[in-house]
Amino acid sequence: MKQQLTNADIFKVMEAWAPKSLAYDWDNVGLQIGSNNRPVKKVMVTLDVLEEVADEAIANHVDLVIAHHPLLFKSLSRIDTEQPKGRTIQKLLAKNISVYAAHTNLDVAAGGVNDMLFEALQLQDKEVLLPTQAEELYKLAVYVPISHQEDIMHAWAKTDAGHIGAYSHCTFRTQGKGTFKPLEGTNPYIGKQQEISFVDEVRMETIVKKSRLADTIKAMIAAHPYEEVAYDVYPLENKGELMGLGRIGTLEKQMNLKELCEFVKTALSVPAVRVTGDLTKSIKKVAVLGGSGEKYFMDAKRKGADAYITGDVTFHAAQDAEQIGLAVIDPGHHVEKIMTVKTQAYLREKFPDLEIITSNVHTEPFQFM
Repeated sequence: MKQQLTNADIFKVMEAWAPKSLAYDWDNVGLQIGSNNRPVKKVMVTLDVLEEVADEAIANHVDLVIAHHPLLFKSLSRIDTEQPKGRTIQKLLAKNISVYAAHTNLDVAAGGVNDMLFEALQLQDKEVLLPTQAEELYKLAVYVPISHQEDIMHAWAKTDAGHIGAYSHCTFRTQGKGTFKPLEGTNPYIGKQQEISFVDEVRMETIVKKSRLADTIKAMIAAHPYEEVAYDVYPLENKGELMGLGRIGTLEKQMNLKELCEFVKTALSVPAVRVTGDLTKSIKKVAVLGGSGEKYFMDAKRKGADAYITGDVTFHAAQDAEQIGLAVIDPGHHVEKIMTVKTQAYLREKFPDLEIITSNVHTEPFQFM
């Protein structure tokens, strides 16, 4: 009989992708409403948690809502159930619907919102626009009988250990002789109690991201035949993948600013964009940052961007960008809705038997006339 999934199971998988440690300190990510131990049979992914989204979750008998924008962002001084926010909280609590938010951590994470936008725009030669940190790396070494070395390698690979650049299943192996003496009360895989055993073993080494270290060790122990697994963990000075907000890259084919605007509308499914700059200007290098990114336009310029795509650009920021020759395309904040389908696909891969839907509520507040 399969064990019932709980919120904690879903949260663990989300945080393997977008660790909460990646979130900005002003952000509020993780569990918003509910509890870690609540059972889950149906999940809904949404950009925002508005009252209409809560109604949709109730109508669809959802147990857990995963959102990009936190429902509880600023501190609440009261929950007034005559107001939309209060009613939303009340409805969710009354139906035991949990809410979890992955916000700036999902923006920063590899494969997160900014990578989704980068891919949608078919950009190439990807770089991080605003680096915040590099993934810490560890060397993991284990001693295993020769017969089980492939089992260990594949167990590591399933937790994303052994990745170096575009290569997976990276290990180094040294053969030697292992010795041990099983004492009273043991149940050795090889050898007998009170006798010293000499076994042909392999020392296997691989590289592991800090965020996956615990899962990798757990998988390794499960695949290892011994009662007691001998392994070593070493912190490394070399750093892993650079992470941060925004991405910058090059267009597959150079186009002018007007053509790029039309392309952005199609690629991000928006009816209109706001744009600054000469529409005949040739564009090759493009920076993109989901959400509100106007304060980072100088970073885009310093990195050589011809155009910067971001939302919520204000009048003076647009003027300042125009003055330094940087074209700005504002498709709105709502383009972050791209995370719903991608997050659904990620969770379906991890939980093939779990029902996962995306919200059909349109949460874009603006209409284009």
